[in-house]
Amino acid sequence: MGKTWRAVVTQKAVIRDAGEVLVVRDANDGDWEFPGGRIDRKERPREALLREVREETTLDVRVSEPVYTASKRRKKKKGKFFVYYAATSADREVSLSDEHTDHRWLPPSAARPLLNDRRATALDRATAPDRPTE
Repeated sequence: MGKTWRAVVTQKAVIRDAGEVLVVRDANDGDWEFPGGRIDRKERPREALLREVREETTLDVRVSEPVYTASKRRKKKKGKFFVYYAATSADREVSLSDEHTDHRWLPPSAARPLLNDRRATALDRATAPDRPTE
């Protein structure tokens, strides 16, 4: 049997509006990603995701079900377990926290090349043609 490893749970929202998705640029590494973050102690997952999105973008979003999960092992830190949710927003006015340096509303086809494989898969699943838009 393999060795058990610990992981931090991180939730991200693939936010759609008018056929576009919101991507944000991480202030630490410059990567494009989706808004979201960790679940605080004693916090419910959906509440945590809504809080993180609001803190990072000032958007109030409507979150539906998870569309993708993935894990990442790291050598000197705890691993990460990612849960990506489909979300919608009627508001496009974004005010970024200091965790991000830029944002863009883009068609999925233009956002995809900016993302790593894990994020691109989440994007594909959240924007699949057969997926309801709420």
